[in-house]
Amino acid sequence: MTRQRAKSSTARPKTRAVAKTPAATGDGLVKIGEAARLIGVEPYVLRFWETQFPFLRPRHARSRHRHYDKDTLEALKIVKRLLHSEGFTIAGAKKYIREMGIENLRTGSKPPLAPSPNPIHNEKPTGNGTPPALKRELTAIREDLRSLHAILTR
Repeated sequence: MTRQRAKSSTARPKTRAVAKTPAATGDGLVKIGEAARLIGVEPYVLRFWETQFPFLRPRHARSRHRHYDKDTLEALKIVKRLLHSEGFTIAGAKKYIREMGIENLRTGSKPPLAPSPNPIHNEKPTGNGTPPALKRELTAIREDLRSLHAILTR
């Protein structure tokens, strides 16, 4: 014989906990678990990224809990995009962020292009569109290749 539980009419309805979003919290900070969910990675990944990217520094409560603000969440999204979507290595992502600037990546703007340090690319092209220094360089390479070909075909 099994007993069935009687349903009470005064039973509380089951409610699901609503996840807090940055806008839902008063101070706009989220804990590591919520940040990881928003970014789409596990919390340990965020802790590892903090060791690799110096600009990822969440605030810490007295209890040592990490709290991420809106700017840090944006930076995390950029890091995830570079590593997961664009295929950068951690070293490559660090270099790219260092060169482009995290603020430029956040806003989507690009820094002004610096002139090329190679003088070949800074010369005015001739009539056929090739800078004279580049043409000289290519001619020297062609001669070297002809010499190597002659040695190899003997």
